[in-house]
Amino acid sequence: MPTPDPLVIKDIEFIGPMSTKGGWRPPSEFPEVAFAGRSNVGKSSLLNRLMRRKSFARVSNTPGRTREINFFRVNDTFVLADLPGYGYARISKTRKAEWKPLIEGYLADCPMLRGVVLLLDIRHDPTEDDRMMLDFLADIGAPTIIAATKIDKLKPLAALDRVKVVAELLGLDPEQIVPFSARTGQGRDELATALVELLAMPDWRESL
Repeated sequence: MPTPDPLVIKDIEFIGPMSTKGGWRPPSEFPEVAFAGRSNVGKSSLLNRLMRRKSFARVSNTPGRTREINFFRVNDTFVLADLPGYGYARISKTRKAEWKPLIEGYLADCPMLRGVVLLLDIRHDPTEDDRMMLDFLADIGAPTIIAATKIDKLKPLAALDRVKVVAELLGLDPEQIVPFSARTGQGRDELATALVELLAMPDWRESL
């Protein structure tokens, strides 16, 4: 008997983009979850697989192209915020300087944010940008899920070893990392379950 889908996607609506700190953003009516990661970590592919849509998030051949926070209303129950990718070397310092307050301002100030899904490429050690993002999320107290992308690029035992290595480098338990493959769908339901649990959590700011 097949396992029930922990996150059945009935409807997705693009609400609009937020391009500057303090600029337009949709009304905070529903719980929100943000997806963040380096520019070439495979975020668009992960979102397409997670939402069971082929072109929900555009898959670009040019990392770093997205310059805004894109908001999507899902099932009329929560909002997904797709953050600009960070850490792409060929992006100008000026643009990076613009993105930092945009991303950090959203994460720190969004009243309905329930947490963040941070993507890491399992094949590589966390970068300085990854560590800075994790430190920032820890500083503000935002609940964070780690999704290890591109797990299909490695053999199963090598992938398991890499999860352990990345967890050790970040001071995490390996169980805190969700191995994910956008190509095969591995980890989709595990991430969906974690997302549903995250959205059901109370406002983390109230406990600070």
